[in-house]
Amino acid sequence: MRYAVLGTGIVGRTVAARLDSLGHQVVIGTRDPDATLGRAEYSDWQEVHPEIGLAGFAEAAREGEVLVNATGGKVSVAALTEADAAHLDGRILIDIANPLDFSGGFPPGLDPVDDDSLGELIQRRFPGLRVVKTLNTMNCQIMVDPARIAGEHHVFVSGEDADAKKVVRELLYSFGWPEGSVLDLGGIETARGTEMLLPVWLRLMGALGHTDFNFHIQGA
Repeated sequence: MRYAVLGTGIVGRTVAARLDSLGHQVVIGTRDPDATLGRAEYSDWQEVHPEIGLAGFAEAAREGEVLVNATGGKVSVAALTEADAAHLDGRILIDIANPLDFSGGFPPGLDPVDDDSLGELIQRRFPGLRVVKTLNTMNCQIMVDPARIAGEHHVFVSGEDADAKKVVRELLYSFGWPEGSVLDLGGIETARGTEMLLPVWLRLMGALGHTDFNFHIQGA
């Protein structure tokens, strides 16, 4: 399958590399490819992964059968607008971003929050996309390698389109997530809950001093 990963940070690069390792065709989307290649952090990574393409948002989005939003949450709508996502009717968008707001310093807040979410905002602004929120409650290494954490732990899925969620679940299984560890929370409005886990996640990171942890839901 052809994937377009929008965003060149550590999350986007980690997911792109994992998709490539599974045999998918992958292109990374960025606002300015030349500027991106001018950054040593990215160019060094690109040398290790020469088969992964780099293109502007619009070109990358045209190439991808499935899009992955790994941009910073505050710029996600702008990036998707530049990608012309409003015209990509029927495409699946896997939203792994969080709307972190650093305007008040660290730790960041969330915007939107409480009665809205980034996942919902994207779905409203681009109704032709089939948005599925997932993988936003853990660090990127665990996203693509859940065995990094011992024992059972969970990943959440939110979205309106059952077929899109099926495609995303299959991708999660290919990353190594056991079927029982993938919890479907329901419609895209449930992304409010998973995004609001981020303040808890940040405090746990501070208390533990590392990011190798995840949430486990223990039922009766």
